[in-house]
Amino acid sequence: MHRGSRMRSVWIKGSLLVFTVATALVYLGSIQKEVHTHSERLQRAHHNDSVRSEGMLRRMEKMETDINRLLNLMNNMEKKDANKAEVKKERKVVRKLYPNSYLFRKWGEELSEEEQKEAEQLFQRYGYNAFLSDRLALNREIPDTRPLRCAEKKYPEDLPSISIVLIYLDEALSVIKRAIRSIIDKTPARLLKEIILVDDHSSNEDLMEKLDEYVSSIHEERPDLVKKVRHSEQLGLTQARLSGWRAAVGDVVAILDAHIEVHVQWAEPLLARIKEDRTIILTPVFDKVNFDDLTLNPYQPAADAFDWQLWCMYESFRPEWYALKDETQPGKSPSIMGILVADRKFFGEIGSLDGGMKIYGGENVELGIRVWLCGGSIEVIPCSKIAHIERATKPYLPDLSKMVKRNALRVAEVWMDEYKRNVNIAWNVPIENHGVDIGDVSERKKLRERLNCKPFKWYLDNVYPMLDPLQNLLGYGALINDLKPDLCIDQGPMPGSTPIIYGCHYYTPQHCYYRTDGQLYIGGIKSHKYNSNRCLVDSGAGVYPGLYECRVAKQKNFSMLWDFTQNGPIQNRETKRCLEIATAEDGYYRLVIQRCSGQRWKIQNLIKDH
Repeated sequence: MHRGSRMRSVWIKGSLLVFTVATALVYLGSIQKEVHTHSERLQRAHHNDSVRSEGMLRRMEKMETDINRLLNLMNNMEKKDANKAEVKKERKVVRKLYPNSYLFRKWGEELSEEEQKEAEQLFQRYGYNAFLSDRLALNREIPDTRPLRCAEKKYPEDLPSISIVLIYLDEALSVIKRAIRSIIDKTPARLLKEIILVDDHSSNEDLMEKLDEYVSSIHEERPDLVKKVRHSEQLGLTQARLSGWRAAVGDVVAILDAHIEVHVQWAEPLLARIKEDRTIILTPVFDKVNFDDLTLNPYQPAADAFDWQLWCMYESFRPEWYALKDETQPGKSPSIMGILVADRKFFGEIGSLDGGMKIYGGENVELGIRVWLCGGSIEVIPCSKIAHIERATKPYLPDLSKMVKRNALRVAEVWMDEYKRNVNIAWNVPIENHGVDIGDVSERKKLRERLNCKPFKWYLDNVYPMLDPLQNLLGYGALINDLKPDLCIDQGPMPGSTPIIYGCHYYTPQHCYYRTDGQLYIGGIKSHKYNSNRCLVDSGAGVYPGLYECRVAKQKNFSMLWDFTQNGPIQNRETKRCLEIATAEDGYYRLVIQRCSGQRWKIQNLIKDH
């Protein structure tokens, strides 16, 4: 509460007490006056009237007692407010030990130094606020964030049973316990077949005996409800999900992260949809639980999509979903985010998950593509919601990009046909001989043949038309001038519109793309048709090139088309000036546009087709 609000509250409470006391004093005076009058009358009245005066005196004594009680209450309140103010004053001077920690950006003002140390230590260990989690009720209430019409829906009584798999690696014990508690409390007992805990070889001792004790307490309520599977070595997310699926016996399997809480009536819409069509793989809608204060941010229903690197992202549903004007209806989705619900047997029939995927990333996209190509479909169910903690850091690897790249190239090799080169382009690796070990894919290719799956072009045309096929590229990667091979073209400071020449590091700011129409992109290429890339331009004024969104450059009539061949000049088709490097007065090289002097450029990767 703000200081002004607190002072107003104290003033209001005090004013009410003062008003009450003042009223009581006036009332007491009137009683005293009445008693005095009665005393005079009593001298002339009959002896029997003395009873009434005694009653009046007792009333006066009671009023005095009540007034004293009110005065004591007001004094105590003033003392408490003073004590609170003093405590607040003392807490204000507590030293902030971790001013740069993401944990304390908007949480933890009241913590002592010792509490800060404990909270930060747990945060570094788990990637979320385990200190706070340990102090929250396991059955805490979370708001119902479903679309309003979801609460009105009725579901059949004879729904399939569900096995729920919770996978984890070194989670906080309280987080796992809260996940289990929410599932038990918010899943109808007649539908909940089992909860399977899959431990991918955690080192956290709390997840041994203490978790077993909690499971035992659950079994007093629901005998044999919870099963445990523990890997003898760390195998990664995909293998953990497969272990849970293999152990399940319910009609439907839901494979979830362990850092979740389920919402009210989360299971019924999923089970009802699978009862209608067993070939649909479903995903609920996530609400984000902040990693710092563990409060919930509701998310609107959206499709689970991806870019050519196979990083996941949210995207709008197809227009036909919005045309329904009913946000409770299932929405078709190109992929899933990792949490999935499926008919247990159909999941096996269609190939479950690719066991050759390692550690993290890409397995959900592979599943989405495969299901669509091989006879199933993917849907998001808006009336099923799950609250999911978004970690500040993930437990598997400090940098997941290397593993995501490896897995993405594996997916491309099996499922993407001639479009697999787009994954290479997105990761800036050569189309041929990229040097990344993707493992043996022969069994997955046999699975594709056995299931008689459609070509990837069908997926692009019918499921994910917003994914840009990138068909007219001639070259990609770093652009290097033969005069200074240690320098590369770079997008320059952002935000900004002036490309520069900079020491080669080969990350995204130095990724360039040359297209058959003469456009030259700098600073990455977008995976989707609804995005705009940034085009190199000769604005016609000055010696420095510009870098603008291509649609903006076109509107401004900038000269944005270039002629370029490998180991040749980069020359603007309209102005006939060349992109070159020159030494400035300070001795540093600058990227300039000037009359062509014969400088030559080389792009890192060529596309053989052209």
